[in-house]
Amino acid sequence: MADSIPPKEEIVKPNPPASEASVQGFNWWRRTFQYKTGLGLTPDEKAQYENDYKYVLQRKQCQECYEYRDWLLKYSPTVIFMTQQIAKLNDKRTDVLKFDESKIICDVCPEWRSGGFHPELGILLCQNRIRDKWHLEDTMAHELVHYFDNLKWQVDWLNLKHHACSEIRASSLSGECRFMQEFARRGFSFKVSQGHQECVKRRATLSVMGNPNCKDEEHARKIVDEVWDSCFNDTRPFEEIYR
Repeated sequence: MADSIPPKEEIVKPNPPASEASVQGFNWWRRTFQYKTGLGLTPDEKAQYENDYKYVLQRKQCQECYEYRDWLLKYSPTVIFMTQQIAKLNDKRTDVLKFDESKIICDVCPEWRSGGFHPELGILLCQNRIRDKWHLEDTMAHELVHYFDNLKWQVDWLNLKHHACSEIRASSLSGECRFMQEFARRGFSFKVSQGHQECVKRRATLSVMGNPNCKDEEHARKIVDEVWDSCFNDTRPFEEIYR
């Protein structure tokens, strides 16, 4: 649950545009140029433009996020496999809501994270942090590992060792620590020799640092190290690590 779903009060959404005409056609472009140059706009008009722009952008991001989500649920081997494994666990449990696409929602997130998992609410995909469809695939796979772990082992997310173990597994199994993904994030500072394990440790440590029971980075790193061997080598439900 490293990337937990933020409270609704933390997400600030713009109001709808004053009129549909204000975000279409010539009027939109005229306002865009005025905003960029600072010419011809009063402070109130500038504030309204900023609100309209954010509204249109968020609407576009939301639509794209759901389109990507639906495509991945149909065609991504990793996502399909994980949803099938979750469905099998669901069949054995009568005390939890059944998994379906409604448990994966898109919304705006106030922080750097690209997704989050909540044991009662499901998976949140951060539409404003997703770079492309393949980034979303890794994000969904990561959160689906958390979903799987929560069903299979009834994880106590405030227990740092439980939390760290699921973070290690999610970062390792999701594909987000493949070489090209790390290179895209870190460029030439990424050392191939450190590779997959270094990426998993780093990302798991960052996630555990967000746990309210974690004191600081040193504490998070210590917890990750304590559970590393058993959790990194546990690739269930996969037969091996997906790279």
